[in-house]
Amino acid sequence: MIPSYDPNDTEAGLKLLDDLTTNAEVIQEQVLYQILSQNSGTQYLRAFLDGESDKSRQNFKNNVPVVNYDDIKPFIQRIADGESSDIVSAQPITELLTSSGTSAGKPKLMPSTAEELDRKTFFYSMLVPIMNKYVNGLDEGKGMYLLFIKPEIKTPSGLMARPVLTSYYKSQHFRNRPFNKYNVYTSPDQTILCQDSKQSMYCQLLCGLVQRSHVLRVGAVFASAFLRAVKFLENHYNELCADIRTGTITSWITDSACRDSVLSILEGPNQKLADEIESECGEKSWEGIIRRLWPKAKYVEVIVTGSMAQYIPTLEFYSGGLPLVSTMYASSECYFGINLNPLCDPSDVSYTLLPNMAYFEFLPVDDKSHEEIHFASHSKAEDDDAIKEDLIVDLVNVEVGRYYEIVITTFTGQYLSTNIISVYLSMQKRC
Repeated sequence: MIPSYDPNDTEAGLKLLDDLTTNAEVIQEQVLYQILSQNSGTQYLRAFLDGESDKSRQNFKNNVPVVNYDDIKPFIQRIADGESSDIVSAQPITELLTSSGTSAGKPKLMPSTAEELDRKTFFYSMLVPIMNKYVNGLDEGKGMYLLFIKPEIKTPSGLMARPVLTSYYKSQHFRNRPFNKYNVYTSPDQTILCQDSKQSMYCQLLCGLVQRSHVLRVGAVFASAFLRAVKFLENHYNELCADIRTGTITSWITDSACRDSVLSILEGPNQKLADEIESECGEKSWEGIIRRLWPKAKYVEVIVTGSMAQYIPTLEFYSGGLPLVSTMYASSECYFGINLNPLCDPSDVSYTLLPNMAYFEFLPVDDKSHEEIHFASHSKAEDDDAIKEDLIVDLVNVEVGRYYEIVITTFTGQYLSTNIISVYLSMQKRC
């Protein structure tokens, strides 16, 4: 269920994306069959399927209830405490992903496997051909993407609990990624993987400024993180310019890997560049500062949907008219979909779900109030479950203009069906 293609081949990527979306119904059936085949022997699934050989979608819908995180939390906690992965997953659990809590209001722990990193790598690779379709020449420069890791903890089981982005950046999938001419970063991996967020920010901005003539796009994962970088730049541009002017790095950068990687990019003093940057940053107004510092930049890539939408006006002030591109819809639970029209207005962003990422179902919510149509977990009344099951629709049967809560069943099999977030589906029905 994880296709392969050369990310440097835009046409191949677009064709693969078209095949996935055109055949969404068939692929969804295959996804569910694979999930049930792999995980039918787990403790969780046995409680509902009792070893049945029937792996059909209807049997799944009839017997496996929709649940929320609180229902499956005890199973996850048992794994965190040292019990076997096969409580919920036939594949070995390799780590526990911590959610930010931005969607549901409280952090969660999600089991993950080695295969999930393969799936995320595929997902990221599908973003490349979409951008190439709308923006020419991205292979002629670099991206100044400000990426960071966060602290992680070791659970009693020995498994690490870490945010999903930290998991990916520290993985071999990211650190040993093959060269992609469309996705070259200004930030050395050593600066991204720095444990000290302040040192990481300083070094990444320094590298981005030194390479400003090569930068074709700028961004961070979330709008809030990008704006923190702008504020950091406002507070530290004099010091950054001093380093560029002298070809050295300020003494408070003590991470040796960061220092060495940044020095290799500085390549000695650059008085002219330092003066140019200092002149722009010294202006009274910082309106359009992104376009002024990185004049070849074609867009700002940040997630501006959901809770990040509040930052759109501030981003527009600093970006100087550059398009704000929100490329993907993802969470700790699952990577869902991508924006097929990345240059659209931020208020018009919609995401096309990739049908091979998980098994997707949709629970309608009230169209006027956007309130969820609440349903019972398997621990509550069976009548409520029956009502809930009648309401759920599959990916290819959603109605354009309706509001739904996404219900996912993941390959990891950790909790099979989980409500994630209410979304507005305005894309074409082929999804």
